[in-house]
Amino acid sequence: MNILLEILRALPAWLLWTIFLAENLLIMLGVLAWGNVLQRKPRSRMFSYSRKQWSIALLTCVLNTIVTYVGYWLWKQGYIHISTGFSGWIIIDAVFLFLAMDLLMYIFHYCIHKTFVYKLLHGLHHESTDPEPIDLFILHPLETLSFGGLWLLLLLAFSMNIYGIIIYLAVNVLFGMMGHLGMEPLPEKVRQWPVLRYLGTSTFHHGHHKNEQYNFGFYTSLWDRLFRTFNESL
Repeated sequence: MNILLEILRALPAWLLWTIFLAENLLIMLGVLAWGNVLQRKPRSRMFSYSRKQWSIALLTCVLNTIVTYVGYWLWKQGYIHISTGFSGWIIIDAVFLFLAMDLLMYIFHYCIHKTFVYKLLHGLHHESTDPEPIDLFILHPLETLSFGGLWLLLLLAFSMNIYGIIIYLAVNVLFGMMGHLGMEPLPEKVRQWPVLRYLGTSTFHHGHHKNEQYNFGFYTSLWDRLFRTFNESL
Protein backbone atom coordinates (compact mmCIF):
# COMPACT_ATOMS: atom_id res chain seq x y z
CA MET A 1 0.00 0.00 0.00
CA ASN A 2 2.88 2.38 0.76
CA ILE A 3 4.25 1.77 -2.72
CA LEU A 4 0.85 2.48 -4.28
CA LEU A 5 0.49 5.72 -2.33
CA GLU A 6 3.95 6.84 -3.40
CA ILE A 7 3.07 6.11 -7.02
CA LEU A 8 -0.09 8.21 -6.68
CA ARG A 9 1.93 11.01 -5.12
CA ALA A 10 4.22 11.09 -8.16
CA LEU A 11 1.59 10.92 -10.91
CA PRO A 12 0.83 14.04 -12.99
CA ALA A 13 -2.43 15.87 -12.28
CA TRP A 14 -4.05 15.04 -15.65
CA LEU A 15 -3.55 11.30 -15.07
CA LEU A 16 -4.91 11.49 -11.53
CA TRP A 17 -8.04 13.26 -12.78
CA THR A 18 -8.47 10.51 -15.38
CA ILE A 19 -8.03 7.73 -12.81
CA PHE A 20 -10.41 9.31 -10.29
CA LEU A 21 -13.05 9.96 -12.95
CA ALA A 22 -12.79 6.38 -14.22
CA GLU A 23 -13.09 5.14 -10.64
CA ASN A 24 -16.29 7.08 -10.01
CA LEU A 25 -17.80 6.05 -13.33
CA LEU A 26 -17.06 2.39 -12.58
CA ILE A 27 -18.68 2.74 -9.17
CA MET A 28 -21.83 4.14 -10.77
CA LEU A 29 -21.94 1.42 -13.42
CA GLY A 30 -21.34 -1.22 -10.74
CA VAL A 31 -24.26 0.11 -8.70
CA LEU A 32 -26.53 0.03 -11.76
CA ALA A 33 -25.39 -3.48 -12.71
CA TRP A 34 -25.72 -5.06 -9.26
CA GLY A 35 -28.93 -3.16 -8.59
CA ASN A 36 -30.34 -4.58 -11.79
CA VAL A 37 -29.35 -8.11 -10.73
CA LEU A 38 -30.94 -7.73 -7.29
CA GLN A 39 -34.10 -6.35 -8.87
CA ARG A 40 -34.07 -9.38 -11.20
CA LYS A 41 -34.69 -7.24 -14.23
CA PRO A 42 -33.50 -7.97 -17.79
CA ARG A 43 -30.01 -6.71 -18.59
CA SER A 44 -31.49 -4.32 -21.13
CA ARG A 45 -33.21 -2.44 -18.27
CA MET A 46 -29.88 -1.53 -16.68
CA PHE A 47 -29.46 1.47 -18.99
CA SER A 48 -33.14 2.29 -19.51
CA TYR A 49 -33.11 5.67 -17.80
CA SER A 50 -34.03 9.06 -19.17
CA ARG A 51 -31.55 11.51 -20.66
CA LYS A 52 -32.16 13.81 -17.67
CA GLN A 53 -31.31 11.02 -15.20
CA TRP A 54 -28.12 10.12 -17.05
CA SER A 55 -27.05 13.77 -17.29
CA ILE A 56 -27.47 14.37 -13.56
CA ALA A 57 -25.83 11.04 -12.65
CA LEU A 58 -22.80 11.79 -14.84
CA LEU A 59 -22.52 15.27 -13.34
CA THR A 60 -22.57 13.68 -9.87
CA CYS A 61 -19.68 11.44 -10.95
CA VAL A 62 -17.71 14.48 -12.10
CA LEU A 63 -18.36 16.27 -8.80
CA ASN A 64 -17.38 13.17 -6.83
CA THR A 65 -14.18 13.16 -8.87
CA ILE A 66 -13.51 16.73 -7.75
CA VAL A 67 -14.06 15.71 -4.12
CA THR A 68 -11.70 12.77 -4.61
CA TYR A 69 -9.00 15.00 -6.06
CA VAL A 70 -9.39 17.59 -3.31
CA GLY A 71 -8.98 14.80 -0.77
CA TYR A 72 -5.86 13.60 -2.58
CA TRP A 73 -4.45 17.14 -2.64
CA LEU A 74 -5.11 17.64 1.08
CA TRP A 75 -3.37 14.34 1.79
CA LYS A 76 -0.42 15.23 -0.44
CA GLN A 77 -0.04 18.59 1.30
CA GLY A 78 -0.07 16.93 4.72
CA TYR A 79 -3.47 18.16 5.89
CA ILE A 80 -4.99 14.67 5.84
CA HIS A 81 -3.04 11.97 7.67
CA ILE A 82 -3.39 8.34 6.63
CA SER A 83 -1.69 5.32 8.24
CA THR A 84 -1.03 2.09 6.33
CA GLY A 85 -0.27 -0.48 9.01
CA PHE A 86 -2.20 -3.69 9.71
CA SER A 87 -3.73 -3.53 13.18
CA GLY A 88 -6.99 -3.45 15.09
CA TRP A 89 -7.31 0.19 14.08
CA ILE A 90 -8.52 -0.92 10.65
CA ILE A 91 -11.83 -2.14 12.06
CA ILE A 92 -12.03 0.64 14.65
CA ASP A 93 -11.54 3.31 11.99
CA ALA A 94 -14.04 1.66 9.63
CA VAL A 95 -16.71 1.49 12.35
CA PHE A 96 -15.94 5.05 13.46
CA LEU A 97 -16.29 6.39 9.91
CA PHE A 98 -19.50 4.40 9.46
CA LEU A 99 -21.14 5.82 12.58
CA ALA A 100 -19.68 9.34 12.36
CA MET A 101 -20.71 9.82 8.73
CA ASP A 102 -24.11 8.35 9.51
CA LEU A 103 -24.60 10.97 12.23
CA LEU A 104 -23.29 13.88 10.16
CA MET A 105 -25.40 12.93 7.15
CA TYR A 106 -28.46 12.42 9.37
CA ILE A 107 -28.06 15.96 10.76
CA PHE A 108 -27.49 17.44 7.30
CA HIS A 109 -30.34 15.43 5.79
CA TYR A 110 -32.76 16.41 8.56
CA CYS A 111 -31.81 20.09 8.32
CA ILE A 112 -32.34 20.35 4.57
CA HIS A 113 -35.76 18.72 4.95
CA LYS A 114 -36.81 21.20 7.61
CA THR A 115 -35.66 24.42 5.93
CA PHE A 116 -36.05 26.31 2.66
CA VAL A 117 -32.97 24.45 1.42
CA TYR A 118 -35.18 21.47 0.63
CA LYS A 119 -36.76 23.09 -2.42
CA LEU A 120 -33.43 24.45 -3.60
CA LEU A 121 -31.41 21.25 -3.23
CA HIS A 122 -33.03 18.07 -2.04
CA GLY A 123 -36.34 18.17 -3.89
CA LEU A 124 -34.59 16.85 -7.00
CA HIS A 125 -33.69 13.59 -5.25
CA HIS A 126 -37.26 13.17 -4.01
CA GLU A 127 -38.82 13.40 -7.43
CA SER A 128 -38.66 9.62 -7.25
CA THR A 129 -41.13 8.11 -4.76
CA ASP A 130 -40.09 4.58 -5.68
CA PRO A 131 -36.31 4.89 -6.05
CA GLU A 132 -34.19 3.08 -8.59
CA PRO A 133 -30.42 2.40 -8.42
CA ILE A 134 -29.59 5.47 -10.52
CA ASP A 135 -31.36 7.67 -7.96
CA LEU A 136 -28.34 7.26 -5.71
CA PHE A 137 -26.66 9.66 -8.15
CA ILE A 138 -29.65 11.94 -8.79
CA LEU A 139 -28.59 14.79 -6.52
CA HIS A 140 -28.36 18.56 -6.82
CA PRO A 141 -24.71 19.53 -7.47
CA LEU A 142 -24.50 21.53 -4.23
CA GLU A 143 -25.86 18.57 -2.28
CA THR A 144 -23.23 16.28 -3.78
CA LEU A 145 -20.48 18.72 -2.84
CA SER A 146 -21.95 19.13 0.65
CA PHE A 147 -21.83 15.40 1.33
CA GLY A 148 -18.28 15.34 -0.04
CA GLY A 149 -17.38 18.25 2.22
CA LEU A 150 -18.61 16.36 5.30
CA TRP A 151 -16.42 13.44 4.32
CA LEU A 152 -13.33 15.62 3.84
CA LEU A 153 -13.91 17.45 7.15
CA LEU A 154 -13.95 14.12 8.97
CA LEU A 155 -10.66 13.09 7.35
CA LEU A 156 -9.14 16.46 8.21
CA ALA A 157 -10.17 16.09 11.85
CA PHE A 158 -8.99 12.51 12.42
CA SER A 159 -6.04 10.42 11.25
CA MET A 160 -7.39 7.26 9.62
CA ASN A 161 -6.07 3.90 8.47
CA ILE A 162 -6.19 3.47 4.69
CA TYR A 163 -7.74 0.00 4.92
CA GLY A 164 -10.41 1.30 7.30
CA ILE A 165 -11.17 4.03 4.76
CA ILE A 166 -11.44 1.49 1.92
CA ILE A 167 -13.79 -0.71 3.97
CA TYR A 168 -15.98 2.28 4.81
CA LEU A 169 -16.13 3.49 1.19
CA ALA A 170 -17.13 0.01 -0.01
CA VAL A 171 -19.85 -0.18 2.65
CA ASN A 172 -21.01 3.33 1.71
CA VAL A 173 -21.59 2.28 -1.91
CA LEU A 174 -23.34 -0.93 -0.79
CA PHE A 175 -25.77 0.91 1.47
CA GLY A 176 -26.38 3.57 -1.16
CA MET A 177 -27.28 0.92 -3.71
CA MET A 178 -29.47 -1.04 -1.27
CA GLY A 179 -31.34 2.10 -0.23
CA HIS A 180 -32.34 2.84 -3.82
CA LEU A 181 -33.41 -0.57 -5.07
CA GLY A 182 -37.11 0.22 -4.77
CA MET A 183 -37.59 -3.29 -3.34
CA GLU A 184 -36.36 -5.32 -0.38
CA PRO A 185 -33.97 -8.22 -1.11
CA LEU A 186 -33.76 -9.28 2.56
CA PRO A 187 -36.52 -11.43 4.09
CA GLU A 188 -38.42 -9.95 7.02
CA LYS A 189 -36.99 -12.52 9.47
CA VAL A 190 -33.44 -11.60 8.48
CA ARG A 191 -34.14 -7.88 8.90
CA GLN A 192 -35.18 -8.56 12.49
CA TRP A 193 -31.85 -10.12 13.49
CA PRO A 194 -30.30 -8.30 16.53
CA VAL A 195 -27.85 -6.14 14.53
CA LEU A 196 -29.58 -5.96 11.14
CA ARG A 197 -32.76 -4.51 12.62
CA TYR A 198 -30.84 -1.29 13.34
CA LEU A 199 -29.32 -0.96 9.86
CA GLY A 200 -30.66 1.17 7.04
CA THR A 201 -32.20 -1.49 4.82
CA SER A 202 -33.86 -0.94 1.46
CA THR A 203 -37.23 -0.85 3.20
CA PHE A 204 -35.98 1.78 5.65
CA HIS A 205 -34.85 4.25 2.98
CA HIS A 206 -37.74 3.47 0.66
CA GLY A 207 -39.97 4.48 3.57
CA HIS A 208 -38.26 7.88 3.62
CA HIS A 209 -39.03 8.37 -0.07
CA LYS A 210 -42.69 7.54 0.63
CA ASN A 211 -42.94 9.80 3.68
CA GLU A 212 -40.25 12.47 3.93
CA GLN A 213 -40.94 13.18 7.62
CA TYR A 214 -39.26 9.97 8.79
CA ASN A 215 -36.18 7.78 8.39
CA PHE A 216 -33.47 10.36 7.71
CA GLY A 217 -30.56 8.03 8.48
CA PHE A 218 -28.31 6.58 5.81
CA TYR A 219 -26.62 3.49 7.21
CA THR A 220 -28.57 2.92 10.42
CA SER A 221 -31.82 3.79 12.13
CA LEU A 222 -29.98 4.66 15.37
CA TRP A 223 -30.26 8.44 15.09
CA ASP A 224 -33.88 8.25 13.91
CA ARG A 225 -34.71 6.13 16.94
CA LEU A 226 -32.82 8.49 19.24
CA PHE A 227 -34.39 11.68 17.85
CA ARG A 228 -37.83 10.13 17.29
CA THR A 229 -37.94 10.35 13.51
CA PHE A 230 -38.11 6.59 13.00
CA ASN A 231 -41.15 4.95 11.43
CA GLU A 232 -40.93 1.19 11.07
CA SER A 233 -44.35 0.86 9.45
CA LEU A 234 -43.37 2.64 6.22
